[in-house]
Amino acid sequence: MKQVIITAGIILSSLFAMASPPSENGKAIFIARCASCHNVNKKLTGPALAGIDERHSAEWIVNFVHSSQTLIKSGDKEAVAVFEENNKVAMPDHPDLTAADVANIIAYVKEEAKNQVKDDAPFQRPHKMMANYTPLSITKDYSIILIYFGVVALLVVSLLALVNVKSMQRDKAKNV
Repeated sequence: MKQVIITAGIILSSLFAMASPPSENGKAIFIARCASCHNVNKKLTGPALAGIDERHSAEWIVNFVHSSQTLIKSGDKEAVAVFEENNKVAMPDHPDLTAADVANIIAYVKEEAKNQVKDDAPFQRPHKMMANYTPLSITKDYSIILIYFGVVALLVVSLLALVNVKSMQRDKAKNV
């Protein structure tokens, strides 16, 4: 009975693992193996991976992932171009990844490329953060600038008056 329960548990867990969508499996592999050098839409150490399946065949991608330097040394023009476009930084070999693993990574990249809005700025633009934000302009907002300098001048005059009053109190206290 114990063996039947263990066997059923193993079968069910493997079925659940197989039932997860390819992009989820690809995401886990991408985060663990690829994310340190690659992004979907931005070039990091390695190229941006969005559209990789349109630029190269699945077989070429698997061969490149397994051993990029082997492809480069064989004179593959696409591999050499990728190598030179990325400052001749060699991609580590991943011979343990199966073709299905690479296909799952590609599925994840395709899904992420659809979900992400490509923005060339490395930060969120101010007009997106505050829709009605407009910076001050000397020609248009001179009244605000005049009020600001007026308040500063008023504070300076007040402080000088207080210093003079205090010094008069000290002089009066010395004379008494």
